[in-house]
Amino acid sequence: MMSPEQNELITRVGPGTKGGALMRYYWHPVALVDELPDERPVKAVRLLGQDFVLFRDERGRYGLLDRDCPHRGADLAYGRLEDGGLRCLFHGWLFDVDGKCLETPAEPEGSTLCQKVCQKSYPVVVKNGIVFGWLGTGEAPAFPEFDCFLAPSTHAFAFKGLIDCNWLQALEVGIDPAHASYLHRFYEDEDPSGDAYGRQFRANSADTNIPMTRMLREYARPQIDVEGTDFGLRIFALRKLNEQHTHVRVTNLVFPYAFVIPMSAEMTITQWHVPIDDTSCYWYAIFTSFGGPVDHAQMREQRLKLYELPDYRPRIGRHNNYGYDVAEQKDKTFTGMGFDINVHDQWAVESQGRIQDRTREHLGYSDKAIVAYRRLLLSAIGQVANGEKPPMVLDPARATRVRGPVTVDGMGPTEGWQAYWKEFDERRRRGSSWAAATPSPLVA
Repeated sequence: MMSPEQNELITRVGPGTKGGALMRYYWHPVALVDELPDERPVKAVRLLGQDFVLFRDERGRYGLLDRDCPHRGADLAYGRLEDGGLRCLFHGWLFDVDGKCLETPAEPEGSTLCQKVCQKSYPVVVKNGIVFGWLGTGEAPAFPEFDCFLAPSTHAFAFKGLIDCNWLQALEVGIDPAHASYLHRFYEDEDPSGDAYGRQFRANSADTNIPMTRMLREYARPQIDVEGTDFGLRIFALRKLNEQHTHVRVTNLVFPYAFVIPMSAEMTITQWHVPIDDTSCYWYAIFTSFGGPVDHAQMREQRLKLYELPDYRPRIGRHNNYGYDVAEQKDKTFTGMGFDINVHDQWAVESQGRIQDRTREHLGYSDKAIVAYRRLLLSAIGQVANGEKPPMVLDPARATRVRGPVTVDGMGPTEGWQAYWKEFDERRRRGSSWAAATPSPLVA
């Protein structure tokens, strides 16, 4: 059981907090590239309890600036994109992507005020449809050579969604291997073909013709093992069917707040849980295909049936009781909340409150990964407080060695499952048009 002080420490990430100091060592998803349309590529964003404006100038360069104009504090998110930068509507002050003040046109002729003013700016990088920003000081860390970053854009699709609670409980559902046996239990195994979003999570486990959801449903007491890695944690969930066969599911916690899980035999999901502030967050995901190219238009259309623009709010959520249906709960789904597992997860984490009171919880065996992650998080917060560098702050040389991570959902042998999941990854990479040239993260 956790103390109130510990719960505050691991959930609060705003300026001046110890958790916030840790988070400012890392790159964070700021927006989807799709959120900056050509007609007006300017967007107000909130991240780690701070307000920013993100924009793309006429030369295609991205800029991330503090949102309040340094002149009188007016909102730069309403500014005009012109003359090489973003111009404040109040007095016409103009700033480029680096925060340099280019003009102060209301000042007298010959004024040098603009040479003395600079708006705070932050480094920005685009990776497979997501704009990442870095809010720290000094030199920004390098990106690891993860599959979601190395895959060509034809084989990666990015999306996001709003969650109305603290980032930590949103993350923890993804590193809980046992919950899927209940929360995502379906009483009928629908054909995973077709374009319905929820069906995609019901594909067969690798090396078998049994739907993933059926496997999770019928074998609800997994053996769970957790091991430390160079990127965070690797989590094994083993469901023994008989003496010959064991269902092997390998997922990953990427520090500080991402997980990598299998969506199907050929597609993985890398998902970040980005704090907007202490009581809300966005999930950002890159769906990475090891098989054929993805249909970006179709995948976006499917997801926009579930999320509303411009804020990517879920159409089914707290505001309409998550679509709960008593009749459906009797014989179709465990939750009575439809077939989209995102809705199930949203209910689970939001129903804990906007910041979960962990002093009231009682953890068990199935929470092994959550316990391991909280220890890692507390340790990292302590490292930063002591002036030390936390995990996964990478220099360029080390970044090339942090690869993968491997994620698998398949039917392996009961004796020898440890080799099976590694062999599966190598087989998948050999058969991939792009990953065949990428070294396996499991080979030294």
